[in-house]
Amino acid sequence: MTEPQLGGTHDDLLAAALWAESNGFVSFARSDHYDWGRDGEPNATDAFVSLGGLARETSTIRLAILVSPLTFRHPGVIAKSAATLDEMSGGRFDLGVGTGWHEEEHSLLGLDFPDWAERFARLEEALPYLHQALRAEHASFQGEYYSIDGVVRPLAPGVEFIVGGSGPKRTPRLAATWAEEYNTFFRSADELAARIAVVREESDRLGRDAIRCSVMGPGLVGTDEADYRERLGRRASERDMEPAELEGRLMGNGLPVGPIDRVAELLAGLEAVGVDRWYVQVIPHDGDTVADTAGPLLGLS
Repeated sequence: MTEPQLGGTHDDLLAAALWAESNGFVSFARSDHYDWGRDGEPNATDAFVSLGGLARETSTIRLAILVSPLTFRHPGVIAKSAATLDEMSGGRFDLGVGTGWHEEEHSLLGLDFPDWAERFARLEEALPYLHQALRAEHASFQGEYYSIDGVVRPLAPGVEFIVGGSGPKRTPRLAATWAEEYNTFFRSADELAARIAVVREESDRLGRDAIRCSVMGPGLVGTDEADYRERLGRRASERDMEPAELEGRLMGNGLPVGPIDRVAELLAGLEAVGVDRWYVQVIPHDGDTVADTAGPLLGLS
């Protein structure tokens, strides 16, 4: 999981994606932000355009947006972009959508940023709209904010939807209704279990098969105890912190921290409560940084 608004050109993204693909990772994801309040630096590239480039340079790894805010694009534009990416990637694109939350980037570009209630209402309409646009032979949907009626081509029924967010009930229910995957930020096993229970209950009520549940967040993993301590010291120094302070902060947030055997136990605990996938957040994300951050995970079976 890469965050280009925090650093990285398209060439950096490509190097990271190729490293992930060559080392057997399932998916390569990126955020969708247009700015991060740093006076235009570093680059904040467009998510759909950059993934189009990666689609032609990779061959097996899935490509995902985590997640695209509806405040940037009308769902009709999102649908056309998603269908194009599905074609360019040979069916490897996963579309994550959300309400949007970073008000400053909207102000910078003069984009409307409605209040949270309206943004969530738009998300509730955009999901059935996108289903119709990408999967129906004749699209038909009428809502307060969005409507569609007619034949839309190209269809892309293989595009998988990801609904992401931090809410404990409404977002999991929305994901269970419309998505193939529910995504949230890394948190404790107990908190994740509660959210996943909502997803499962709603899926059962609707008669849907269980959807994939995933988390996104950083980790600090070493191949063994010595390697972990070296990495911890290096990261702490970069942040002008003591290693124990950084370690405590990371562990307090429930993040995967430690040598690979300890991290494997933590991930097994998350798997037991229903987590299927971890998007490893990497910042910055040139090929070398990705290999340094995620490389120790190659030891997981």
